[in-house]
Amino acid sequence: MVSKARVAVAIAITALTVAACGPSTPVNTSLGPTSAGDPLAGVPVYVGNCAPCHGRDLQGINGLGVGLSPNAYVAETDEQELAAFLAVGREADDPLNMQGIAMPPRGGNPSLTDQDLRDVAAYLKAQQ
Repeated sequence: MVSKARVAVAIAITALTVAACGPSTPVNTSLGPTSAGDPLAGVPVYVGNCAPCHGRDLQGINGLGVGLSPNAYVAETDEQELAAFLAVGREADDPLNMQGIAMPPRGGNPSLTDQDLRDVAAYLKAQQ
């Protein structure tokens, strides 16, 4: 039979082990302003993820994605807000959706980092 002391020690060791594996500070999962976007770094991210719907030249593709240069929404929205929008996308039935096709979060690429989104936002802002 296992003693209560041994069970208590086992629980304590397990708790300490689990605590040691976790982060020492809380993880920020919001799209926070850790650094400004880099428009040059945004070019390859845009080309690889956004251009299939919005066009390599940012002029849009009919039935897929609106033109992004010039674009009033991009011009009037600050870089951080634009990056936050890219993170969540837009549903097809959103009244502001002009094509009737959903823009998936992160352009459909969940591996894009928050910094990638800030870089794309900076690139789009630079094209206005």
